[in-house]
Amino acid sequence: MATSTTAPPGASGAPGAPVAAPHFTPFYRSTVLWLLVVAYTFNFIDRTIISTIGQAIKEDLKLTDQQLGWLGGLSFALLYTTLGIPIARLAERWNRVNIISIAIVIWSGFTALCGLATSYLQLLLFRVGVGVGEAGLSPPAHSLISDYFEPRARASALSIYSLGIPFGTMFGAIAGGWIAQNVSWQAAFMLVGLPGVLIAIAIKLVVKEPPRGWADRRLAEQAAAESAESAESPGALGREASEAGAPNPPLSSGEAEAVKPPSILAVTKRLFGSWGLFHMGAGMTLASFAGYGAGAFVPPYFIRQFGMDLATVGLIVGLVSGVANGAGTLMGGFLTDFASRRSARWYALVPAIGLLVATPLYLVAFTAADWRVTVAVWMAAGLLHYTYLGPTFGVVQNAMDVRMRATAVAMLLFVVNLIALGFGPPFTGWLIDVLAQGAWADGGGAGAFTAACPGGVGPAGAAAGVDAACKAAMAAGTQGGVVGTTLIYAWAGLHYLLAAITLPRDIARARQGQI
Repeated sequence: MATSTTAPPGASGAPGAPVAAPHFTPFYRSTVLWLLVVAYTFNFIDRTIISTIGQAIKEDLKLTDQQLGWLGGLSFALLYTTLGIPIARLAERWNRVNIISIAIVIWSGFTALCGLATSYLQLLLFRVGVGVGEAGLSPPAHSLISDYFEPRARASALSIYSLGIPFGTMFGAIAGGWIAQNVSWQAAFMLVGLPGVLIAIAIKLVVKEPPRGWADRRLAEQAAAESAESAESPGALGREASEAGAPNPPLSSGEAEAVKPPSILAVTKRLFGSWGLFHMGAGMTLASFAGYGAGAFVPPYFIRQFGMDLATVGLIVGLVSGVANGAGTLMGGFLTDFASRRSARWYALVPAIGLLVATPLYLVAFTAADWRVTVAVWMAAGLLHYTYLGPTFGVVQNAMDVRMRATAVAMLLFVVNLIALGFGPPFTGWLIDVLAQGAWADGGGAGAFTAACPGGVGPAGAAAGVDAACKAAMAAGTQGGVVGTTLIYAWAGLHYLLAAITLPRDIARARQGQI
């Protein structure tokens, strides 16, 4: 639980005097973290459900794969990314718990409204609304987590928070696929959207707004106490804390709350102004581009390549996302926190190794003729691939001052999501359409594939041979599009290798304000 120790009488009126010294128990901090994980899980359920039920939407509204990609891409990402920055600036000054609660209500409402859409344009506009609400979660959530957990535990804490990504994908796939199969895709949107309101209420009632830099000051106080009891010099302890990401010098509670947040330009310079941090951001952007792009069409891949139904595909995608990707996310954070005690280079090396080894595994998975082989190898690839999340977010938070953290996450997510989420799914959808057209022509089909095969299937009343030819071309195009996009993971891994060259020095310089 959270407790406070009030200052002596008369101290409250003194300028800068600590009115209250809060104490947050490990159990309470874990409760806060897991509530934020639940919020992020619903965030990703509402964000990614479009990929699971996309085939049903495609056939119902007669869409191309590129149009389907826009629903999960730029329509969502445009306002999600642009609003993230002003919301983060607000989070540097205002109550972050309130921002998160309001945001959850907004995106949950718009997700439910997607179930009322009767046209592509309506669905597109409601998806924009989902993006508006979801912009208000991660920047203030990362800032809160960094105030609750000290630098040496941040990669682990942020990897736990990032479990919302595989958990959300898992529950969205399983629930969305079953509901779309047995009821309708409209009902799927409504039933996964509305429960988010309950999460907003729980967060508002349980989570307390901590003082800025609470965990950093706690670490500094522990270091000071240890230096008084040991022969180790205070200077050595200060260097250790600086390399871990603790403020140097730490600010008191009153000072941290009174400090004016640095400008967006100053945050951007620190975030991208060094070799190591720039390549960490570039690696995350490219890994996310491949993840959002290929991931949006993995459920259609199973349907088109192996003839599975929505419920079965949802179960497969959900279990792989929840188990393998979730384990990889946790492994990346905890492994990095352990290895970085020897060198901060491991913040970059863990993601580099994971992505470079995962790439050939993805190629094997999505060219296999048996779906069981695809699932088995895909799980192994996902376990390695998702190691990049915790280390990257951990580096960003450790390199920032306490009043920079929400803005830094918003700036990083602005770049990552505008490029990756905004254009990853449309890129893969475009690639599938192009390759499907080529397969259609190679199979003897005449004219444009999208005209001959609306929604990727034969038109109503067409001969069985025409429908089979349409589906074969669609399957071939989907396989080529997914495989082509996964090659980008190797590109991302190279950026993380480049980051490792100077990362320890860059983190130390950032903490000293030299970047």
